[in-house]
Amino acid sequence: MFPIHDDNPTLRRPAVTLALIGVTLLAWLFLQGAGSERALAASICSFGLIPAEVTGSPNLELVPVGPNLVCQVEPGNAWHTAFTSMFMHGGWFHLIGNMWFLWIFGNNVEDSMGRFRFLIFYLCCGLGAAFAQVFIDPTSVLPMVGASGAIGGVMGAYVVLYPRVAVTLLVFLGFFVTTVQVPAYLMLGYWFALQLLGGLPQLGGSQGGVAFWAHVGGFVAGALLIFAFRDKGLVEEHRRILRRLESQRG
Repeated sequence: MFPIHDDNPTLRRPAVTLALIGVTLLAWLFLQGAGSERALAASICSFGLIPAEVTGSPNLELVPVGPNLVCQVEPGNAWHTAFTSMFMHGGWFHLIGNMWFLWIFGNNVEDSMGRFRFLIFYLCCGLGAAFAQVFIDPTSVLPMVGASGAIGGVMGAYVVLYPRVAVTLLVFLGFFVTTVQVPAYLMLGYWFALQLLGGLPQLGGSQGGVAFWAHVGGFVAGALLIFAFRDKGLVEEHRRILRRLESQRG
């Protein structure tokens, strides 16, 4: 299932959401070489979050990140990567998927709190996601990159604010493709359940290529932080418009 759009108008131009997408795209082009092998590997090593580096694990390891390239994992002062990792990505599909989800859900969450608050909220969710993954697997030497955790926080906030808004999904059933509309709580709840299930093997010590617990941590952080970051006046204004649209359709 892939969201195409939601029936949730915005009150004002989502400047911070657009800026975050723009900064992430610039990082992809100029720091990650638009996915070229050497630049991509170097950026993941330099700006990706490696839990073992953050926690000061005594292990020194060489971790392959490409056919001919490795990251040297060396415990040290790597806390800055909790920020930088959320602007790095592992490939075109990773990047495009994340930016699309940010656009679908970020504009309305930004609407609910204002621009500056949304920027701080997004970064806090990204940090919550990073440290959730570090907490679950503190000795991991696999680099973690991607905006998924921060965007998970945006989705957690969205489901708290607008649980019944209709989201149109593109559904692939083998060779058959169709669209369905479901309430936001169903689509986002399903996404969250998948992250929990995907993360269970990591509780047993296995290491995978997807940071599921970062997604879980970001979602939970967003669902909790929204109560501190929301602007009640903006949220109510938004809900009035939604109620008016629903009455017109009815």
